[in-house]
Amino acid sequence: MLTIGYIGNGKSTNRYHLPFSLNRDHLKVKTIYARHREKTEWVKAPGVLYTDDLAALMNDDDIQLVVVCTHTESHYEYAKKALDHGKHVLVEKPFMLTVEEAESIFQYAKEKNLLIQCYQNRRYDSDFLTTKKVIESGKLGDLLEVELHYDYYRPEIPNATTHFSKYKSYLYGHGVHTIDQVLSYFGQPDKIHYDVRQLLGPGRMNDYFDLDFYYASLKVSVKSSFFRLKPRPSFVVYGKKGVFVKQTEDRQEEHLKLFYLPKGHPDFGKDLPQHYGVMTYLDDAGIYHEEKVISEQGNYARVYDDIYEAINHGKEKVIQVQETIAVMEILEKGMEECN
Repeated sequence: MLTIGYIGNGKSTNRYHLPFSLNRDHLKVKTIYARHREKTEWVKAPGVLYTDDLAALMNDDDIQLVVVCTHTESHYEYAKKALDHGKHVLVEKPFMLTVEEAESIFQYAKEKNLLIQCYQNRRYDSDFLTTKKVIESGKLGDLLEVELHYDYYRPEIPNATTHFSKYKSYLYGHGVHTIDQVLSYFGQPDKIHYDVRQLLGPGRMNDYFDLDFYYASLKVSVKSSFFRLKPRPSFVVYGKKGVFVKQTEDRQEEHLKLFYLPKGHPDFGKDLPQHYGVMTYLDDAGIYHEEKVISEQGNYARVYDDIYEAINHGKEKVIQVQETIAVMEILEKGMEECN
């Protein structure tokens, strides 16, 4: 059993964590801390202690893992406090504000002989897992180009933001998902080209980014915009013998927003046939094929399974320290290039 305490009782905790941590027999959610515990729109989870006393969480010897789900500005402070109290720590993304903070907190956890990790749940998106399956089938041949898109049509957000903030940028808030997917699967690139912009003009919100990761014989592109009335495909993969297009993204978030939760719903997050990606390729005999690819099952709970295995059974962390630092380096560098 792994016993968990949460810092923060907002959307992150209630939408992206509790539906998964409350759905595992080997996990126990004991305490949720919030400065204003009664000021919440979320229904309380049964059997969980809600408190505005942080010490009640930190001094509870039963709690082994503290999950930090607050604004990024406070991630370092809360993570360090949890480590000071002998707790392992899982931190929402972006992991920290800066590379310096990330390196410092990883080193501090190492000195304390404790685990700290970023919550990179998008590694367990259905569209990403399906794309990896297609690549590994070999049917597309040698890879040439991969595109990842994370688009919205939410013009009201950048239109209402009249100042520039590095840490509340679109790159920090959303690039952190796809950048981690790229690094976790393809590794560190030889070089990166950055195109990070404020489409509404200088001094406004960063609302667009286009990053190209260059490998020896492959280019991987990460592109996102707040102004896409019709989103681009979630994934496009080009090989020497074919192409794979996954138009729709993972459906877990869609279901979570509808409060259609994983517990009691075996079809939670599952793609229907109309969501399946299409693979088009020539086989070794030169025969043309076009087929739908049944989607892999996404499951954000796997982050908790991974960290449970690392803490309780000493297995290696899936989300590696250097990967998290590399993501932070790219976020920082990208915002320096913002124009």
